[in-house]
Amino acid sequence: MIENIPLIKNLESDNFFLLAGPCAIEGEDMAMRIAERVVKITDKLKIPYVFKGSFKKANRSRLDSFTGIGDEKALKILEKVSKEFGIPTVTDIHTNEDAAMAAEYVDILQIPAFLVRQTDLVVAAAKTGKYVNLKKGQFMAPESMKHAVVKVQESGNNNTLITDRGSMFGYQDMVVDFRGIPTMQQYSPVIMDITHSLQQPNQTSGVTGGRPDMIETIGKAAIATGADGIFIETHFDPANAKSDGANMLHLDHFEDLMTKLVAIRQTINKF
Repeated sequence: MIENIPLIKNLESDNFFLLAGPCAIEGEDMAMRIAERVVKITDKLKIPYVFKGSFKKANRSRLDSFTGIGDEKALKILEKVSKEFGIPTVTDIHTNEDAAMAAEYVDILQIPAFLVRQTDLVVAAAKTGKYVNLKKGQFMAPESMKHAVVKVQESGNNNTLITDRGSMFGYQDMVVDFRGIPTMQQYSPVIMDITHSLQQPNQTSGVTGGRPDMIETIGKAAIATGADGIFIETHFDPANAKSDGANMLHLDHFEDLMTKLVAIRQTINKF
């Protein structure tokens, strides 16, 4: 469905597209370093690419968790990445005011999973005219995402994406129901978030864990199930990342994973 997403262009449309980058913008050097590495890989493999980075982190378990380097500073870094590498960018927003501010710098506004039922926020994002990436709530059925999409459309914006990031399985684990991909494709192109789906929220310590050893498994299954896109957080030093390092993919393993996923998509396209 890449042909239906005008901002993702100039590359082979029979491949999946990719949203990838660090969890949070920690500084200009790290953002440019990650973007440069991923651009080289995606250009080589002909994967349409959108750089991902949160300009701030509002959904934190603990008050002392990293939240950002400053809104405008981080957004300007996202803008620089876009101009430097000629790629679109995506960031998540948390308040109605964030929508208009972030829309000045990025191409896609992402609604966090915890906030996807917040009507005012979804409508504010829609009214910017930007693409709106709606992350499926961990507490929601795939069928429920139809209503989030309709909110965007009835606000005069048909540019929607849906990202599945797993469902809560007990108190401190996530599970992916791959039936959700074809279900939600009835409403919008669907992306599989293969790193957040492996989070293990730890309410006791307030620090989220994860299963990065399962990233390849979830990624392969998503492509085999027909996901339109893949969302993945990556970092050159996950152990020292300031947010969500426990479930990120090390940048050194990125090309190998993408090569395998492209091979699966090419095989599927033959049938």
